[in-house]
Amino acid sequence: MAYQHAMVSTSLGELLMVSDGTALTGIYFEGHRYPPAADRIGARVGEREDPVIARAADEMREYLAGERRDFEVPVHPHGDDFSQQVWQILTQIPYGATTTYGAIAQQLGNRLMAQRVGQAVGHNPVSIVIPCHRVVGANGSLTGFAGGIGRKRTLLDLEEPAAVAAMRLF
Repeated sequence: MAYQHAMVSTSLGELLMVSDGTALTGIYFEGHRYPPAADRIGARVGEREDPVIARAADEMREYLAGERRDFEVPVHPHGDDFSQQVWQILTQIPYGATTTYGAIAQQLGNRLMAQRVGQAVGHNPVSIVIPCHRVVGANGSLTGFAGGIGRKRTLLDLEEPAAVAAMRLF
């Protein structure tokens, strides 16, 4: 499989986007907690040279501008079966909604697996497109995000319904 990557400028900073030629396999922030292995990014290309990366970049900018709620770029994240199950559940969290690690563990049949769910969420290789930022702690706190808590807050604020935002005290 021939991977390619490009650096994409966004309002969240530079994003490393990786493609296998047919699907997006990774999106990583500067200072990402779990960066990709060198053999999983391939050669650097210009953003417009790879059609998958070009599409992902356009969709990401539309999303960050508040013009898009769902991503259509195909994704192919690499991970074990458990992680794949968790990432599939993440894709079902609606725009503007959040869930908890425990709730996902419960969906998988064992609420006690919340920590393992957290590990899978944290290792999601396709940040934002597979919306790991929509997972919060049991008490609603912002916990772990491979791109940093500040970016997680920015993404959740972007998606927050206007009525809820108007009621916030901060």
